[in-house]
Amino acid sequence: MGIFSFLFGNKTKKIKEFIARDAIIIDVRTKAEYDNGAIPGSRNIPLQQLSGKISEIRKTNKPVITCCASGMRSGSAAGILKSQGIEAMNGGGWASLYGKM
Repeated sequence: MGIFSFLFGNKTKKIKEFIARDAIIIDVRTKAEYDNGAIPGSRNIPLQQLSGKISEIRKTNKPVITCCASGMRSGSAAGILKSQGIEAMNGGGWASLYGKM
């Protein structure tokens, strides 16, 4: 098994574990990006609005998987959520994440 298989295999496993625990998927792209394609059942909260939704997200009492177009904004979003005590992980690009579910 190569290093990339090892690394990405662990991410896929963690995604599946989060999903099994009824995680919510938050897509942090803009509304226009989200409207052009998204994971069914995901919530669209653009990155710029995320900080204002922390209490609402916390009330769900569920782990969170963040996604965006490439993984950059979702990485920032996961960091914001973690800093607020919310269990979160960066799922990366939404299309790639959808394929791992």
